[in-house]
Amino acid sequence: MKERRRIGIRGARKSSGSTFSCALLFAFLCCALFAAIVFSTFQIFGVSSRPVLIPAWPLPTMSAISTELPTSRREPAAVSPPLEIQQAISFPDQVLLILKHPSSHPNSDLLCLYFPSSSSSSSKLRLRPISLTSFLIHCPIAPPGFSVSVSPSPSLELPVVRPYQWDHLAYAAVLDLRDDSTIVFAKGFNLRPARFSEPSRYECVFGWDFSKPKYLITTPALSVAQEIVRCRTPLSVILRHRLPNPSKAPPLVSVKSKGRGAVTLPSVARPEILSRLGTPRRKEHSMCVCTMLRNQARFLREWIVYHSRIGVERWFIYDNNSDDGIEQAFAAMGGASKYNVSRHSWPWLKTQEAGFAHCALRARDHCEWVGFIDVDEFLYFPTEVTLKDVLRNYTTKPWVGELRTACHSFGPSGRKKLPSEGVTAGYTCRMNAPERHKSIVRPEALNPSLINVVHHFHLKDGVRYVNMAQGVMVINHYKYQVWEVFKDKFYRRVATYVADWQDEENVGSKDRAPGLGTKAVEPPDWPRRFCEVNDTGLRDWVLKIFPDPQTGKLPW
Repeated sequence: MKERRRIGIRGARKSSGSTFSCALLFAFLCCALFAAIVFSTFQIFGVSSRPVLIPAWPLPTMSAISTELPTSRREPAAVSPPLEIQQAISFPDQVLLILKHPSSHPNSDLLCLYFPSSSSSSSKLRLRPISLTSFLIHCPIAPPGFSVSVSPSPSLELPVVRPYQWDHLAYAAVLDLRDDSTIVFAKGFNLRPARFSEPSRYECVFGWDFSKPKYLITTPALSVAQEIVRCRTPLSVILRHRLPNPSKAPPLVSVKSKGRGAVTLPSVARPEILSRLGTPRRKEHSMCVCTMLRNQARFLREWIVYHSRIGVERWFIYDNNSDDGIEQAFAAMGGASKYNVSRHSWPWLKTQEAGFAHCALRARDHCEWVGFIDVDEFLYFPTEVTLKDVLRNYTTKPWVGELRTACHSFGPSGRKKLPSEGVTAGYTCRMNAPERHKSIVRPEALNPSLINVVHHFHLKDGVRYVNMAQGVMVINHYKYQVWEVFKDKFYRRVATYVADWQDEENVGSKDRAPGLGTKAVEPPDWPRRFCEVNDTGLRDWVLKIFPDPQTGKLPW
């Protein structure tokens, strides 16, 4: 019995010692792993003692500019921080200043300042800004070689910034939590439209200061197409995102070409998080719409009210430098939240394809289907079939990822002035043959490269598109309106690979007005052009459904 007790005691002591050793080993391994992660992050990104004034993760500059909140839900800060310029970008006709913090509209004393590189500050040029928003200041174009700043008041000047060139720049980025990749949007490599490029020729570069190569990390490109590069996300960036209260903003990310003459693009892009982590829950919306616009405020109400009536549940509006009172247009509608409209400032020129890819990622967690149409395009159902009927039919067919819809182009319909009843009731004469198609897509069905051209995307392998019958669903495209509206198209096109109207390039393209040329001069017969078929179908439906019972007026 005593021997048994001694054996039991020795066994217990042996077991206890073994357990303690295992626990000690486990603790040591955990500490080593934690130290490795911390050391890895330290080695990759370095340490800076300077104060970080950009918004904390996950609110990088472009996230703050492209806010997810509907316009009417934004609340101004109680105390507006002082103006601080984070980046400056030189466009062909203006300089864009991105602020570090949102600011209330600066007072009327604000001036844009320009400093020649070889002269004293006393020779600076002072000009009024073109427009102001909470995060952006649009200044007149700077003379070549000048640096820029702003003066919020006669007694104060902000530090001088040297602008980046807009056509050689990584300008936006998204962290895709579904596969731990980072999508970078960049200009400068001049890749061909609608074509895949060889990813092994490129890599992404992450870091806070690109002038210190030893603190940078590179990751391989997974896909490269047009202005969109998808790369692996470094473990340090992923772990930083998962910290409850990160003390520093995410790093900048850029794209680097490999081989002889390797180039790393300058960058203002910090990865923005648009999707949820984990298994996607049921989506809130059956049908959403993405669009990119500039100075279309007067047409927004009709476009949104109409599409809300036929079944669109949410709008993502990418604002490409509007200065025509778009905020007031939302307010006049009773607030953007009434129709679930979110406005996202997208200041980058000729980047419609990249903007649509960005919007597809933004909408992916919220929308079963997303339509990519312009503000002068209206979905129309000539029969009793509805949008909900169409989506319900194809939602049960997972191999269908895109619904391609023919576009009928309407002309001025004999009018010389903008119709007070709106475009849907005001223009009734169109071309006989449709010009092209636009698409409604299932976001999960898109090719990971996010290639898209003229509003339709490349799809994943095994997923196909369907051409919708014109008797079921078409798009009325009010492309050639009265001259005072149409002439605005000569300012600039938003698509990357479409020539501007004033360029002597591809003059015979369908993206042009046939026979018009490149000059914004109204032809004498403009009101009678583009009129081959009298089509009153949508007008008749609008006048039946929308008028106020008391006044007979349309809601727009």
